[in-house]
Amino acid sequence: MAPPSRLLPPTLRLLHRSRSRFFAAASLSSLVSPPSKAVVYDQHGAPDEVLRAVDVPPVELGDRDVCVRMLAAPINPSDINRVEGVYPVRPPLPGAVAGYEGVGQVHALGPAVAAPLSPGDWVIPSPPSFGTWQTYSINTYIVKHESAWHKVRSDVPMEYAATVTVNPLTALRMLQDFVKLNPGDTIVQNGATSIVGQCVIQLAKVHGIHTINIIRDRPGSEEAKDKLKQLGADEVFTETQLDIKNVKSMLGALPEPALGFNCVGGNAASLILKFLRQGGTMVTYGGMSKKPVTVPTSYFIFKDLSLRGFWLQKWMNSDKADDCRAMIDYLLGLVQEGKLKYEMEMSPFSEFSLALDKALGKHGSQPKQVLRF
Repeated sequence: MAPPSRLLPPTLRLLHRSRSRFFAAASLSSLVSPPSKAVVYDQHGAPDEVLRAVDVPPVELGDRDVCVRMLAAPINPSDINRVEGVYPVRPPLPGAVAGYEGVGQVHALGPAVAAPLSPGDWVIPSPPSFGTWQTYSINTYIVKHESAWHKVRSDVPMEYAATVTVNPLTALRMLQDFVKLNPGDTIVQNGATSIVGQCVIQLAKVHGIHTINIIRDRPGSEEAKDKLKQLGADEVFTETQLDIKNVKSMLGALPEPALGFNCVGGNAASLILKFLRQGGTMVTYGGMSKKPVTVPTSYFIFKDLSLRGFWLQKWMNSDKADDCRAMIDYLLGLVQEGKLKYEMEMSPFSEFSLALDKALGKHGSQPKQVLRF
């Protein structure tokens, strides 16, 4: 039988060799990470088939390494897409550690780390980086290593710190980057029960913006409407309710929307376009129905509508690191003040398979799954 180290994927074999080198030179350093567990995959495919949990041996910390004990990390749709191999940016295989965002606690610092970090600080990878589904994370950065982790406040629930980047930041950027909105204006969105949708409602409310929200027809839709209105939604409609000739008759006293957000596609996107005022803009940031966005020619000619797209990862890679961190601090401040909240379910890492099944929809509609390490 092959020695245990030969059974590890290549990436983890490198970690094993690092450990061996460390113990061979133990007299030179005493900084080493604790043993860790990680969720890895060696090939793309169905997540419930290719993901597996493995033991990661201790790793020696270099001078500029930061060892972080992960506290929590979400299972986002984009995480699933990366494992499936359909997301534009993916970690190299084999031996890829899954996960993209999360929050951790500084465990140890290399002697040359210059960042203002101390053991016990809460930190998030900023911008997010691959490999957050593991109990301990070792990161070596060749350039600007001191700015790889962003210290965040620890007086908020850890699940919010773990999820603040991908969804709340998407909502904030879309509200600010495409149309100049003033208090009293209106926006319209589909997928309103999603985390982004819930954040759009609350962030709009903070800035005096009205929201029209579209949800799919499903059991419990009335309860979903009530929950969204408690968050601050002005109007909430199911797609069937809007199956009328003049959807703008549903606006009541609200002004016609200047801006719409689409994360569904298909008919749900068409409803957004029907609501928009002359010269309005629809921003697409997802396609959950996997149906195309179809636009009548008349909407371009007579309504002069604009269609845009938003991808947070591209935005964060365009010299926005400082802006990103300031916005994360702002969003966590709203969480601490009780002005930003969304439904999540914490699952212990030991129950990863169940949390994954819930995220994949095998147990019906479920809250956002957040792994607790």
